[in-house]
Amino acid sequence: MPELQQVLKAALMQEDCGWNMGSFGAIAEFHHVAGDPAPQEHPGLMQVTSRGGVRIETLDGVRPVAYETLSPKPHRWSQAVSLCLPLDRAAMNRRDVLTALGPDQGALRDEDRGAELFDMGLGQYQADFCIRTSDPELLDVLHENTGRSLFEPGNPAMGAILKHHPHRVLLTRIGRVEVYQMIGGPDTGGKSPEGPHTHVLPKLLRAERTHSANTPIPEGWVPCCGVHPENPVITRLGEDKVFSPAAFDAFQELLAAWGAEAYCQGKQAVWELLKSETPAAEAEEPESREGRAGWRNGIRQWRVLHGPGPLAESYARRFDRGADQADPENPGH
Repeated sequence: MPELQQVLKAALMQEDCGWNMGSFGAIAEFHHVAGDPAPQEHPGLMQVTSRGGVRIETLDGVRPVAYETLSPKPHRWSQAVSLCLPLDRAAMNRRDVLTALGPDQGALRDEDRGAELFDMGLGQYQADFCIRTSDPELLDVLHENTGRSLFEPGNPAMGAILKHHPHRVLLTRIGRVEVYQMIGGPDTGGKSPEGPHTHVLPKLLRAERTHSANTPIPEGWVPCCGVHPENPVITRLGEDKVFSPAAFDAFQELLAAWGAEAYCQGKQAVWELLKSETPAAEAEEPESREGRAGWRNGIRQWRVLHGPGPLAESYARRFDRGADQADPENPGH
């Protein structure tokens, strides 16, 4: 059984590992950009660059949940480890109005600890989505409009935030993610900058979900941090890459320790059938949703591991058609 602290400490030193905190509709992501300085050693579980950072402050009560999800593209799959807390322990403040929190004494960098922190009031269950600034013009607008919803008609605060690009700080019960880069929008050509960035999608927030329905989090648990180790077939920018056996093997160890039993059994079952050259017409996929997901990803991974062949192609045609239950791909997700 891998030791969680050691796995996370090693992951923080890997350039191809991404991190995120947030909920369904508002999220902050941290990952490295190619060409930037290599990850540096820090005390505890922390990594920070000129673009953003992440810190895991406690693992008390945390349950790691490893999983693979289906990709819309039939030669791919996504993978992650969610650091989860029980429902009651994961709850944050769930403020629904702009709220001043004072200087951010917990900032990752010394130079940011005098800047003022504001909860944006997005009402997320397991995360307080905040902004941090020392800009006098922005501070005036924010202080004038505390106690109001950012989405209230006529509230100038959201426009001021988009104009001034304050730091975004995502707080959970186990740590924080900070983003220093510009907010994706008109000033960035309509797309998020490469590397650390945030997404706020009001339409998804209205669903009041803690996570996507396609993320297999056990009942009664809430994901508080997403860890995305190097994907063996997809680059950080979401492009195809030459298969990395080392990245594949490393995640399979985590999946065996922290993954859903039904998923792992489904994948192992189809591998055994392919190994014994059982015809696809004689195979029966699992009845559970998780088992079927493991079965389908097992077919995809077999084709990558062993190369395409008539038998694997027949399994793919019978069992892996379409992209139902597939998550749209997004680097760092």
